[in-house]
Amino acid sequence: MNLKKFLAELKRRKVYSVAVTYAVVGWLLIQVVTQVFPPFEIPNWAERLVILAIIIGFPVALILGWLFDFTRHGIVRTADLSSAARIETSPSPDSTEKSIAVLPFSDLSLAKDHAYFGEGIAEELLGALAKVDGLRVAARRSSFWFKDKEAELREIATKLNVDHVLEGSVRRDGNRVRITAELIDAGDGFTIWSETYEREMHGIFALQDEITRSIVDTLKLKLAISPSPPPRSTDAYDAYLEGLFYSDKSTEPELRKSLEFFQRALEQDPKFSRAWTGIAKAWLWLADAFVPPLEAYPKVRDAAARALQLNDQEGEAHVYLAESKRILDWDLDGAEVEFNRAVEIEPNSTPSNYFIAAFYAARGDRDKALTYLQRTSRIDPASLWVNNFACELYRYFGLYDEAMAAGERALQLDPTFAHYGEPQLAALYREMGRFDDAIALYKKTQDFTGRPGFGLAITYARMNQRKKALQTLEAAIAGWGYRPGDGIAHVHVVLGAYDDAIRELEHACEQRSSSLHGVGIAPEFAPLRSDKRFLSILKKIGLEPEKVFAAAAP
Repeated sequence: MNLKKFLAELKRRKVYSVAVTYAVVGWLLIQVVTQVFPPFEIPNWAERLVILAIIIGFPVALILGWLFDFTRHGIVRTADLSSAARIETSPSPDSTEKSIAVLPFSDLSLAKDHAYFGEGIAEELLGALAKVDGLRVAARRSSFWFKDKEAELREIATKLNVDHVLEGSVRRDGNRVRITAELIDAGDGFTIWSETYEREMHGIFALQDEITRSIVDTLKLKLAISPSPPPRSTDAYDAYLEGLFYSDKSTEPELRKSLEFFQRALEQDPKFSRAWTGIAKAWLWLADAFVPPLEAYPKVRDAAARALQLNDQEGEAHVYLAESKRILDWDLDGAEVEFNRAVEIEPNSTPSNYFIAAFYAARGDRDKALTYLQRTSRIDPASLWVNNFACELYRYFGLYDEAMAAGERALQLDPTFAHYGEPQLAALYREMGRFDDAIALYKKTQDFTGRPGFGLAITYARMNQRKKALQTLEAAIAGWGYRPGDGIAHVHVVLGAYDDAIRELEHACEQRSSSLHGVGIAPEFAPLRSDKRFLSILKKIGLEPEKVFAAAAP
């Protein structure tokens, strides 16, 4: 047994506090009994029985203290350290660092039709707090993952590796809004600040600033931020929040619905830059999965450029402009400038760190890629999207232990990998020769999508089951409309059909596939690294083959 870890676990479960409290209360009770029983001629055996019961109760109290917690929700079983820490991705932060998670605000409206408003207010507060120096804020996907899940505050804080949690509720009644916010110390479960506000909708922007300042003051931090200019219309803001709500979903109908709300916001306020950023975001996530790149990415570029014309401080818009430069123009230097600008403006944003990590990985800048990847994982530890991506990049670099940890976290978060592409853990299993495990995981995803993915075809190819691989590839392509040529090329190169693979890669260039830049570092394409045609393709799309190959897994 590790004594240090055991003592730390005693502290985490508050056994020390229970022991001290019980000892003090027990001693007082003994004093009362010894002083009160004799005058009332209560038999001595009763006095001794009470004292004995208090003594026997001490170890019982310690056991109960180990097993249970008193929380604001009542008595609950203390989460095991192993289960509580399963989704942690980084060591605990420096003791001087303040940290917070903002949970989606509950909708208390009578019709229960303002969930988007509660999530939107929480996301706006999260965005404002993320710009405060000295405060680490868990990202939206991680914080909001706990919505509608039966998770205690301590479990949430442990998984997100934060010291404080902000939660609240909203109630809309016509043009009136009632917002309750509560800041909780995750260590002891006590509320350290709370407030209830009632405002007309036109005062919502000032209210958000007021809540942000109250939190910053409570945490004894300095507020030195310049918030984005608010829209001139509350109707525009309301439509924007509803668009934001749908833009964080993963299906085509919901993403297209977000476009309608963002456009409605711009009709109310044409200078609302964040609505343009929202449009760029929606088209980016529609691209590839639902809309061919050459149709979607020009719309991404146009919307991001319009957002930045109105407000150059839109960090997320810089990300989307960078992606359009990378994909449409193969202008990697121009994309790098935009990515770095995004990180400069929003250093604690998931999109800023996620996309630049992928960018540097594709270029062969291993150290930079890992730096931003680790930052992304720390900001957004409970995101399926982030953990699946981390598994992929770690695998590319040959860091299998790290890849396994990230892939298993992704599997915990959603075993189906619903709407998030293929499970990268399955690809890792394949690289390790665990073909049965890979197939089982790919088929679990197939049960959700109704069609096999490229990964399953690649796995059969690696198992020398050529006929099954080609049948699976055909099924993966059929009925989807746009399918990236580099995805198809993955299967052909593993089958040894190098001419077919090169043909599909050339097709991917014509398509402007967004994943094309990853083929240089992907281990599946290692057999082509000496092929002049492959080298020519990499150079054409802006990569330096020698640099990329040196960074890839051996």
